[in-house]
Amino acid sequence: MRRIVLVGSLAVALPFAAMGQTADDLKRNQDVVRHNIESHNRGDIQSALLYWAEDTKNFGRPLGREGLRQVLDDIYTTFPDFHIEIEEMAAEGDSVIVRCKVSGTHRVTGKLPVNGGMLVGVAPTQKHFEVLHIHWFKLHDGKIVDHYAARDDIDMMRQLGLLPPAPAWPNAK
Repeated sequence: MRRIVLVGSLAVALPFAAMGQTADDLKRNQDVVRHNIESHNRGDIQSALLYWAEDTKNFGRPLGREGLRQVLDDIYTTFPDFHIEIEEMAAEGDSVIVRCKVSGTHRVTGKLPVNGGMLVGVAPTQKHFEVLHIHWFKLHDGKIVDHYAARDDIDMMRQLGLLPPAPAWPNAK
C-alpha cells in the first residue's frame, strides 16, 4: 500500500512502511544529505564518500563506494568548479529529495558515461553551465544506500555549446 505525499510541487508515492520515521530520523537524514553536498562543494570526495553505504546503489544498480568515487573523480576532473546549490529539500520516510542548481565549467574531457554519457571523449568547451537537478536519496542507518536523479542534461549541453540553443517560444517576451 502506498500513500501520496506532496513534496513541494512534486507528488510522490511512498510505501506506508517507510513512514515510521521520527522527526529526529528525518532531520538526521536531511543532515546526512546536506553534509554530503557540502563535502562535494568543497571538492572533498573522501569526506563525501563517508556519507554513502559501502554497498550503495545508483538508480537501483549496485555501484559501491569505489564506483561512486570513480564517478565523482570524473565529474570533478571534467568540471573542477562543480557546485551544487540546494534550493529545496524534503524528507519523508527513508527518502530525502533535493531540488538544486548545479553548475560547473567544462575544463577536461570526460571519461565515464556520467552526466547522461554525453561528455565522454568531448573536448573541453571552457564554457560554464547552470541547470536544475532533482536528486532522490534513500537512506538507512544514517547512510545513503541509493540515489536517483533527474537532470537537465539537454540544457547543460546547450550551455556548453554542444547542442544548438532552444528555439524561442512564440510570443515570448
